[in-house]
Amino acid sequence: MSDLVFGLDTFGDVPEGDSGKPVSHAAAIRQVVDEAVLADELGVDVIALGEHHRPEYSVSTPETVLAGIATRTSRIRLSSGVTVLSSDDPVRVFQRFATVDALSQGRAEVILGRGSFTESFPLFGYDLADYDVLFEERIELFAKLLDEKPVTWSGTTRAPLKDADVFPKTESGHLTTWVGVGGSPQSVVRTARYGLPLMLAIIGGAPERFAPYIDLYRRAADQLGTTAHPVGMHSPGFIADTDEEAKEVFWPHYRVMRNRIGALRGWPPIRREEFDSEVEHGSLYIGSPETVARRMARAIRSVGVGRFDLIYTAGAQPVSARMRAVELYGSRVIPMVRDILAS
Repeated sequence: MSDLVFGLDTFGDVPEGDSGKPVSHAAAIRQVVDEAVLADELGVDVIALGEHHRPEYSVSTPETVLAGIATRTSRIRLSSGVTVLSSDDPVRVFQRFATVDALSQGRAEVILGRGSFTESFPLFGYDLADYDVLFEERIELFAKLLDEKPVTWSGTTRAPLKDADVFPKTESGHLTTWVGVGGSPQSVVRTARYGLPLMLAIIGGAPERFAPYIDLYRRAADQLGTTAHPVGMHSPGFIADTDEEAKEVFWPHYRVMRNRIGALRGWPPIRREEFDSEVEHGSLYIGSPETVARRMARAIRSVGVGRFDLIYTAGAQPVSARMRAVELYGSRVIPMVRDILAS
């Protein structure tokens, strides 16, 4: 299954340095660049950077960091994961990613989403009451921009455009654009309506429960007369030399982050038994290369995806452990998954 695509995904979580204390946001951004360079050298297909506006994360403008990565890598694809289109301007998003595409000689991708966090809305002056209409109008405009021809468009959330030509153009005339979906059937159908590839955020529970969304995507594309592309999934995980080491490095930092976010969303504190169950049966791909490869292969097969992005950071895992996780993913996990699926 050589056509399978494997990526790494991060929000630029602020890690612990050698002193055991969190590094600065600036150092965290440079660390992400170093990890992307290593991933490129190891043959990982994609690096995806998510947009966040919270103190735990360093990446608020994925495309800026991707531009830096573009100048230090030669083959890895450069993606957002996701760009919160609802609180951004579609024209500027297209221009910025077309610029990354130029710097990387055609390796840029954008994954558009509504975002699972809402900090960007008040930060940039948007009303959460407009959550749905903002995304609906902006993805409609973005889809028109992808033709790279003069655009005429009007809506209620930004100024209209009349024969507006947008620059720079991409050299290929095509900016690869996905839509990230967390589990809403309406979002799946919308993605099919625009003929865009679908990226499923599977961050908890048994991954196979998302297989019906792929079926829905294909049926909707068929009925709407658009193209159903191979579907991707992204899920959290962490790799170390042994199962025990991976869990013990990951768990304490994950617990802090999960409980901090959970407190804002009304979730009870996570218990170790829940974590262990999710590692064993759910959507946390944590362990040795052999364990993670086996579980990834099972998920890829049961869900039916053509791309798997591992969210390899979740909390302040130490810098050295993160680099080792990237190294093991590229050098051992990906080849093992390919072998399992080919057998």
